[in-house]
Amino acid sequence: MEQQIKFYDRAYILSLFTIFYNCVEGIISIILGYQDQTLTLFGFGIDSFIEVISGIGIAVMIIRIRLNPDTMINKFEITALKITGIAFYLLSAGLLFGIVSNIVNHHKPETTFWGIIISLVSIIVMTWLFISKKRVGDQLNSDAILSDAGCTKICIYMSVVLLVSSLIYELTGFIYADSIGTLGLIYFSLSEGKEAFEKAVKKQY
Repeated sequence: MEQQIKFYDRAYILSLFTIFYNCVEGIISIILGYQDQTLTLFGFGIDSFIEVISGIGIAVMIIRIRLNPDTMINKFEITALKITGIAFYLLSAGLLFGIVSNIVNHHKPETTFWGIIISLVSIIVMTWLFISKKRVGDQLNSDAILSDAGCTKICIYMSVVLLVSSLIYELTGFIYADSIGTLGLIYFSLSEGKEAFEKAVKKQY
């Protein structure tokens, strides 16, 4: 029992770190994305703040199942999931509008250098988080924590999309690289939005 509590405490600390990291990443990405006129980096920053909302719900979930593993998902967690789902759909719509605007106006970023740096840092951090969350989830045999680890894996994919699109533009100057990268973010945002709503309806992580 004591060992189990220790693992839940570790899962909770990981959830708090996820929230803190996404706040910092979101602020930096939005500022630099706007400054460099990089839609993919800007969208990546907004996604980070949506992950914060999701992370808060996860933290509350971990507290609940630590106290009583047999309790059902509560109203706060369901609301957090619905807000997360709506936010991902709104982000997707906003990014799609940005892509159309960029193509029509033949817009290109000033630079994607910071997209490369931020994505590399994110890949390292998120890979560590994914491995750590999965290990704790396996030790607790918790589908909820393993599901959270799966969401972290999606963050790795989004970071790879940012890295590839940023590298292509920085190395070749291909004008549509940023828009293509943004399409990748839209794909994963829609996927995460759908998953959030499904969890809210099923009342299960």
